[in-house]
Amino acid sequence: MFAAEVRKWRRRKGQYSLWRWHVDEVFVRINGEQHHLWRAVDHEGQVMEVYASKTRNRKVALKFLRRALKRYGRPDEVVTDRLRSYGATFKPLGIKNKQRCGQ
Repeated sequence: MFAAEVRKWRRRKGQYSLWRWHVDEVFVRINGEQHHLWRAVDHEGQVMEVYASKTRNRKVALKFLRRALKRYGRPDEVVTDRLRSYGATFKPLGIKNKQRCGQ
């Protein structure tokens, strides 16, 4: 079985990668305006969730992570950068103890 077929099969069966998520945000330009692109990537390198916003704060991070958790369930570990919005967001979601800061 090829990797693309395996991913399709997992999506159909509802089996998602729950081991480790890497969550980050990058600056992008959309129609000449600066936005923040939030991404959640699993340990296999597959992009799971993407969200673009004009602001970079706790409210947006909470909305993004709620969408990801609703669709994929709770991960065993979440690797983030040291953005303070993540720490404030993980506490109400109940995954504060699963956060690990990367480089």
